[in-house]
Amino acid sequence: MESHAEFLRRVTLDADLIAALREDYKTAPITEAEKVMLDYVVQLTRDAVKITPEYHDRMREAGFDDTAILQITLIASWFNYINRVADALGVGRNF
Repeated sequence: MESHAEFLRRVTLDADLIAALREDYKTAPITEAEKVMLDYVVQLTRDAVKITPEYHDRMREAGFDDTAILQITLIASWFNYINRVADALGVGRNF
């Protein structure tokens, strides 16, 4: 999470936004579409098998087309994958 927060801080230059997102994205000052996207990404991260067509419907209602949904899914999945690889190899940890 630290590396993602640092990247976002550098891109947005908004430390308050980063702090609010860390605390709870549902109350952070982001758009409703961004909250819907993060709801989807959280579920994808926790248990992707429980993603139902309703998740995709909510994404579309929030303004995301099928290409955007695919891109969001691929990016979130890649981050999940690479984080697990790094964790398994102890990257960034002192043993």
